[in-house]
Amino acid sequence: QAHLVESGGESVQSGGSLRLSCSTSGFTHSKYCMAWFRQTPEKEREGIAFISTDGTSTYDDSVKGRFTISRDNAKATVYLQLNALKSEDTAIYYCSKDRQGKVRGQGTEVIVSA
Repeated sequence: QAHLVESGGESVQSGGSLRLSCSTSGFTHSKYCMAWFRQTPEKEREGIAFISTDGTSTYDDSVKGRFTISRDNAKATVYLQLNALKSEDTAIYYCSKDRQGKVRGQGTEVIVSA
């Protein structure tokens, strides 16, 4: 059974940076496209960053140029580097082993204050 655990979320000031991690187990990490999603009470869950098995990454326009997704298959871990954070980045961030976000972890909360 797939198990994903996100970490690294915290409160940070606008303009700051964070690095989120997602440790996975229960499936062959290297064979799956991995993704990061985020959700707020006001918005539906949205996919913001995706990384394919060959390392190719794509981003939602809202984070392009500020966030970077990466993966370490040896550690079965996927990362999300968040730079130039804005208040609208405040959300719970989830990693997922599919592009729809169906199989995901419990999330880690990022709070960006002005």
